[in-house]
Amino acid sequence: MMETVHTTLFFIVAIALLIGFHEYGHFIVARKLGIKVEKFSIGFGPALFSWRGKDGEVEYIIAAIPLGGYVKMLGENPFEDDENKVVLSEADKKRAFNRQAIWKRAAVAVAGPAFNIIFAIMAFMLVAWLGHQTLPSTIGVVNPNSIAEQSGLRAGDKIIALDGQDIPAWNALEEQLKMHVDKNITLGVLRDGQHISVVIDLPKPEQDVFLIDVADKVLGIGLGVDILIDAIAADSPAAQALLQVGDQILVANGERIQSLPGLIKVLGSHAGKAVSMQVKRGDALLQLQVTPRANDQGRGLIGVHLAMKTWAEPIWQRSSVWDGVLYGFVRTWEVTLMTGEMFKRMISSSIASENLGGPIAIAQMAGSSADKGLVYFLMFLAFFSVNLAILNLLPIPVLDGGLLMFLALEKLRGKALSPEMQLRFQAVGILLIMALMIFAFYNDIVRLFRG
Repeated sequence: MMETVHTTLFFIVAIALLIGFHEYGHFIVARKLGIKVEKFSIGFGPALFSWRGKDGEVEYIIAAIPLGGYVKMLGENPFEDDENKVVLSEADKKRAFNRQAIWKRAAVAVAGPAFNIIFAIMAFMLVAWLGHQTLPSTIGVVNPNSIAEQSGLRAGDKIIALDGQDIPAWNALEEQLKMHVDKNITLGVLRDGQHISVVIDLPKPEQDVFLIDVADKVLGIGLGVDILIDAIAADSPAAQALLQVGDQILVANGERIQSLPGLIKVLGSHAGKAVSMQVKRGDALLQLQVTPRANDQGRGLIGVHLAMKTWAEPIWQRSSVWDGVLYGFVRTWEVTLMTGEMFKRMISSSIASENLGGPIAIAQMAGSSADKGLVYFLMFLAFFSVNLAILNLLPIPVLDGGLLMFLALEKLRGKALSPEMQLRFQAVGILLIMALMIFAFYNDIVRLFRG
């Protein structure tokens, strides 16, 4: 119960911050350009709280459904004058949104996504200034017969650059590898105090790069981790096999275990079949047998919670004021490129649709990142903010990108689309967004039931 409350709380905080910042972008640019703003709302549905600004012109609203927000401007609805039978004063006509120059309306549309990008830059600056622990880009293991082994990479090598791009940590290496598959790359490597270059032809994997660990599955390197049993369920296959908390799993079915996915693969493919294991318990090496039990999907499980301990000690990353500013811009640009690539792959269906997450998935990420501390919550907010910016720039009516598309057509045609045509396009856009949200929510529910 408390976990659900915790997750919900941080979800609301994340949505309120990011949607609020997005809508404030529309709001402040509209006001600066002289456009009359009538309402500024965080959330949809019935108003929980509302008040008027000092000038009495804008109604500020906190609404019941925290899944969005809006800024209502005079003249924004193409049917507004007809529906309300209102005769605008000359002063209001000059301030109506639909009577502004195209560039002004475009500036208001772009302002929301732009403010999300600004938010991400500031959040990443704070991350750099506050500092956080991360894992070094030092190779712990090189997989036999892998591309890395054939290219001469060794355990203990520290990768410091990829095609001239600095690699400060292991997560940065993985991100850059994802962006460079199907290319010839040059790795800058520090080995025994000497700088060397390793040229590698990095092939494109069968699976989408955003769904796998490219360093392990394609290049063939890993950090090097110890796989430890953290908890054992009562009456589970692990308990029956006399495994104990604290045991380190070294070998399963003759395969040396160097990663958590590697162990899961072995166990998952042996439901109902005995798996021989070599484990380290204290200073002793033990040979045990465990028979995984099939779950609803037929995958073998042994009823344990596993933990990973990396061979390399985490390093502390913290930047000076100026370096933090640079990090904010550079990191936001990197995340924008990655997010844009992911959206492109989702639209082209190269990433399976079941990987799309909805509000429950977002809430879980908000809660889990907050559990790790402020810096990790800021990272989550920055990533999510970039996602919101790119999503809103898609050319779908009712999104900011849809309005920009209408304005581009107006510029080309020399006149705006008719209100009836705009309404038809917007109805299609609403249906698309609703279908996307329903599908994402369905994926969330399926994942919850699968555990």
